[in-house]
Amino acid sequence: MSDEDLWRALRGITDMPYGAGQIAALEQLLRRVDAADDRHLAFVTRMQSTVGYIYGGEPAKSFVTFSWCLAEFDRDPQPYHQRHLHNLLWHFKYMISGLLNFPEVPLDRTYAVLDDMERRYRAGGHSLQTVHKHRFRVADHVGDADAAAHWYRLWQTTPRDDLSDCAGCDPTSQVGYLADSGRDAEAVALAEPVLAGRLSCNEQPQSILTALLLPYLRTGRGESARDAHREAYRRLRGNLANLWDIGDHIEFCTMTGNEARAVELVERHLDWLDRAPSPAAAMHFAATAAAALRQAGQSGAVTVYRRAAEGRPAGEVAALALADELTRTATGLAARFDSRNGTTHQSEWIARRLAVRPDGQHLPLSASVRRRAPRPIGQEPAPVRAGAERQAEAPVVVVPADAGPDELLALAEQSWGRHDPARFRAALAAYDERFGSEEVPPRTAAHRLAMRAAELGDEDDIPAAIEMNRAALELYREAGEAVTAHVVAGRLGVLLTRSDDDADEGLTLVREAAEALDRDGDARQRSAAHDRVALALLHRERWAEALAALDLVPADAGGDPHLAARIALHRAHLLEQSERVEEARAAAAEARRIGRELGVGELVTASCLTYARTVDDPADAVDACDEALRVAPADAELPVRVARARALLSAGRAPEAVDEFVEAVTLCVERGAEGDSFLRWELANAYRMVGRLAEAAEVAEEAVLGLDRMGAQAEADRCRHLLAGVYAGLGEIDPALALLEQLAGNLDGPDNLPHRAQVLEEAGGILYDADRDAAGAERFAAAATAYRLGGLPLDELRARRREAYAWFWADDRSAAIRAVEQVDGLAATLAGQPDPPVTYELAMAAEAGARVLTAEGRPDEALARLDGVPDRLRSIEAFGEAAQVETLTGELLLRLDRPAEAEQLLRRVLGGLPADSRPVRQTAWLLARALDLLDRPDEAAALRTEHDLDADD
Repeated sequence: MSDEDLWRALRGITDMPYGAGQIAALEQLLRRVDAADDRHLAFVTRMQSTVGYIYGGEPAKSFVTFSWCLAEFDRDPQPYHQRHLHNLLWHFKYMISGLLNFPEVPLDRTYAVLDDMERRYRAGGHSLQTVHKHRFRVADHVGDADAAAHWYRLWQTTPRDDLSDCAGCDPTSQVGYLADSGRDAEAVALAEPVLAGRLSCNEQPQSILTALLLPYLRTGRGESARDAHREAYRRLRGNLANLWDIGDHIEFCTMTGNEARAVELVERHLDWLDRAPSPAAAMHFAATAAAALRQAGQSGAVTVYRRAAEGRPAGEVAALALADELTRTATGLAARFDSRNGTTHQSEWIARRLAVRPDGQHLPLSASVRRRAPRPIGQEPAPVRAGAERQAEAPVVVVPADAGPDELLALAEQSWGRHDPARFRAALAAYDERFGSEEVPPRTAAHRLAMRAAELGDEDDIPAAIEMNRAALELYREAGEAVTAHVVAGRLGVLLTRSDDDADEGLTLVREAAEALDRDGDARQRSAAHDRVALALLHRERWAEALAALDLVPADAGGDPHLAARIALHRAHLLEQSERVEEARAAAAEARRIGRELGVGELVTASCLTYARTVDDPADAVDACDEALRVAPADAELPVRVARARALLSAGRAPEAVDEFVEAVTLCVERGAEGDSFLRWELANAYRMVGRLAEAAEVAEEAVLGLDRMGAQAEADRCRHLLAGVYAGLGEIDPALALLEQLAGNLDGPDNLPHRAQVLEEAGGILYDADRDAAGAERFAAAATAYRLGGLPLDELRARRREAYAWFWADDRSAAIRAVEQVDGLAATLAGQPDPPVTYELAMAAEAGARVLTAEGRPDEALARLDGVPDRLRSIEAFGEAAQVETLTGELLLRLDRPAEAEQLLRRVLGGLPADSRPVRQTAWLLARALDLLDRPDEAAALRTEHDLDADD
């Protein structure tokens, strides 16, 4: 590479986000720079590497690059050194902070660097304000309170200058000292004007907001503390260099009673401890994480997922065991610091971190889980109900005292068929209490086994239910109860069809049972038998055969309205699966009608949910979910809330959908149900739709963590894609790009090429919009390659066109020309296709090529490319783009000294543009220029006045 190429590469790397990627690029460049033997470039590259190491999470490497630069500066001063002297002096501050964080570095070495820093600042006529600040930091670190107070006073009373820390970082350190001194109100007052101003440092405002967490909390500013936590953590969470501050946020969550969130943060960043930026950061994080895990572990068997590291497989770790391990890590490191410092300050400080517990007042932090109000001690938990009807007391079930065993089992059977679980359980409990230990006839024993199978089926313990039904079937057959045996055989068959291994046996059983009951059973038994055949076929996804089985059932289902409602529900589900939506909706409506008449909440709930899935109008779906929520059994509340949230979203009522999704996630977490990560993903999207991007980011991060933990990579990647868009919307470009890069890596298979290309193109767009044009061009080029490999030539053309534009704005004309050549080759293969998307891309490709050629001083070729392009754009109603191309044509005509033609064209374009549109000023400027060239200065002046243009522009 030439020196020019190396300088260009350095500029590109400087635009990269801090982190491992930038560090790797810097180190690779440094090897090439040293081989090129360019002292200036070697110096600047190492200066940039120092910054990259500090903010990228590898500060120990900065000691080497800083020392090299300082030695080079002293050994053989060069003119270019003076241009970088300010930054070199600034880097002394990084060194003091960094050396303190490594216990293997003797304290004398830190003092020596401080003395050298002071000498150089004095020699340059600079204020010693920041020198005093760093002497304060050393004193504070070793626990010398008197010296810390002395240096703090000097720091505060010495005038600032251009080597002082920024307007955010200086107050951040002050806030920390005041908070540690118990002066929380002063800390908050000091920070208020700082936060009200403009902070441009890349450490702010997250650093000062983190420092304010406890002062806010201890002065009763709970909302400010919550907002500070959310904003600061969001900015910190993506960079390994912020591990220390992450620990502060974990501790804040523990103190405010947000144990679950504290554990989530620990789990999310736990693997950072394997590559901690410094021992000090590892010590602090380990201590705060240990306190959080110990607090969470007191409430039960909490586990944390720990990612794999060298010599350690990935897996779940018990919270308390991990807390003990992290405690040993923190105390061991504290002892090493104290041995170096000759004090016990760090061990005492870590002991306080390890002892942190909730302060007694809960501060809600989570955007995805709503904490329930705690119940008074001794009060039993009330059953979870969805609507007002759940607040009423459950009806008292009275079982006849004189009922015999067969009567009790008949009552249980009847109650089970009528969806009356309370009476069902009461009848069985009475049977067990009165007759459970007595000898009963085989028929009665078989009936009890069949009812036990029903209990187990309701609990979704299918293997046990199958076992009980087999036992009941055998007893019924031994007792000669043929009809009842066929009923139980049918039930057993339905359960068996839920498994691939036993499906054939199950289908045989239900069919044989139905044939027998058609011959020997009553009308209700015949109807139920065909319903069981349909259920078995439904389990095997044989929709048409299942519907045919239901067609054999009479409309009144043998006189049993409860069975009729179930059959209508089964029919609705089968029709829905068969994409016969209108018929499915009608069947669901019928089930809903019968359920209402019977007053059975379970049936109404299920039919309302099916109806909601099949209606065209989302408002009707919301109404159906509202009805379901009023009557849903406790175990059905979660699916109802999820359905209602989705319906609200479809109905354009996203703010209400957010609240409903929060309720759903809360229920899922409270009940230990699976799927909360999927619901958080949907909640994140709802937050995005209402413009609450900070909450969307927080919840999507939680979802990604959970989906990764489940091994659901496809869903996790889709959620990452959502999260990247949210980050971009928040202006957090680097985290968005990091996610897109990860996605591109995950989508490296041949089947994923179109998605990989899309992700790369999105990354290019973000970089291009951020004026990081060269990096954007590289992503567009990679996207074009992926589109080509995926057989998508039109998408490849678009990506190449965008690449050409990006190289153009990056001022890399040779790369832009190469991209245009590729654009031309692709355009030739697509020419003549009449599809509007092809017409559009060919036209915009012509414009891109024209702009690049114009910059190359080839206006004739550029103009030739645009011939007929505006008309083709207008033919597909791309009127704005047509005007844009005509404006460029007018500019080219002026460059070719054809002002009369330019005037005619530009007047027409200007007359057709909306008055307040962006291109008006450019077109008016070009038209005024044409009038000048035509020696019509008065008209040109009038036009400039009309459009507020400066003649010298």
